[in-house]
Amino acid sequence: MQKIIFASNNRHKLSEITKLAEGLPVEIVSLKEIGWTSEIPEDYDTFEQNALQKAITIFQHTGLSCFSDDSGLEVEALNGLPGVHSARFYLSKYPDVPPQDRDRYNNLLLLEMLQHSTNRNARFRTVICYVEDGHPHYFEGVVRGTIAYEPAGSNGFGYDPLFIPEGYQITFAQMSSEQKNMLSHRARAMEKFVQYLKNKIR
Repeated sequence: MQKIIFASNNRHKLSEITKLAEGLPVEIVSLKEIGWTSEIPEDYDTFEQNALQKAITIFQHTGLSCFSDDSGLEVEALNGLPGVHSARFYLSKYPDVPPQDRDRYNNLLLLEMLQHSTNRNARFRTVICYVEDGHPHYFEGVVRGTIAYEPAGSNGFGYDPLFIPEGYQITFAQMSSEQKNMLSHRARAMEKFVQYLKNKIR
């Protein structure tokens, strides 16, 4: 069975991706499982560059195939913000927030910035970079929707309580994990990645 490293310790992402890859003769392992404890910088301006930076760092360290994703919420009325800064968006106004409250304050700041806007259009975007034999391959997933006026739901993470995907009346956080995984940006990118792996394994 081929071992592929997922360059992340985000347990929510790992759980989503492991479910999507079920049935493939591959073992997906996290950074924790290979003993990697150092922070990998994400200091570029695009999802593609950040995903490559993480994946190539781990590939060069281990020599094993590795993939990484960089994801974010792009809000039309905010000219694409928070974008690559989605995870640490709150820092621009709430620098002293403890890590466990990060999601709540990210959502709070987003609502504050949109309080006078009737344009609630947004999209979640994921870019997966898979590095094998030193060569990167990219897979993108996008889901469009709108930003709710207040949080709803307790499932998921990040901006899920505010994001209503196109064609639905509920947020990602109000969906079951199975329902979200069927249409999320990460699922759409992962489906392309999994198809690539299937074609390689045949």
